Amino acid sequence: MAMTPLAVEIGARHLPGDLALVTDAVGIVLFAHGSGSSRHSPRNRFVAECLQRRGLATLLFDLLDPREAVDRSRVFDIDLLAGRVADAVAWTRCRGDVGHLDIGLFGASTGAAAALRVAAAQPEAVAAVVSRGGRPDLAGDALAQIRSPTLLIVGSEDTLLIEPHREALRRLRGEKRLEVVAGASHLFEEPGALEAVARLAGDWFAGHLGVGPRAQR
Repeated sequence: MAMTPLAVEIGARHLPGDLALVTDAVGIVLFAHGSGSSRHSPRNRFVAECLQRRGLATLLFDLLDPREAVDRSRVFDIDLLAGRVADAVAWTRCRGDVGHLDIGLFGASTGAAAALRVAAAQPEAVAAVVSRGGRPDLAGDALAQIRSPTLLIVGSEDTLLIEPHREALRRLRGEKRLEVVAGASHLFEEPGALEAVARLAGDWFAGHLGVGPRAQR
């Protein structure tokens, strides 16, 4: 059962976040928003609520402050975004209430590229990754270094990103899967599309968080 989200601050820049704790959580999912979106993204908040019902705590936080979010160069600065995701991972691991939980990363758009880079750099910290309409192509050489189980989700009508997702799948070396949601565009705004994303993500995280050696400690 989810509790009212706690207002928190992440990292040296004190980026605002919403931490939702869940009774007997099996893991925690950190959301890496993309294209300047914030923790208020209705799509990610919907997915987060669905994951909470699956027994997963969630952390939605702003990767950029308001001034940075309107700067397109910042939105596509994957190194910067990955650094902020890494800060959130470190912050999570140091907390007494959720630090013992397996960590999953849910990334969208450029935030997905950042999440993938962090998974490559910190395989011991990241138990699973899900990308929704992401830009895995922007993760570059990090794709071949990822060992965390990775699920890529793209809409069948998001034609510009389907081939980059297939190429990313080929480059990934660990457990991996590509799901193409029929009839969905980039933002998964079509009826039932976001529900499909939430179901796929929930299944992936439920299957990989809280089941490994870290969960048994």
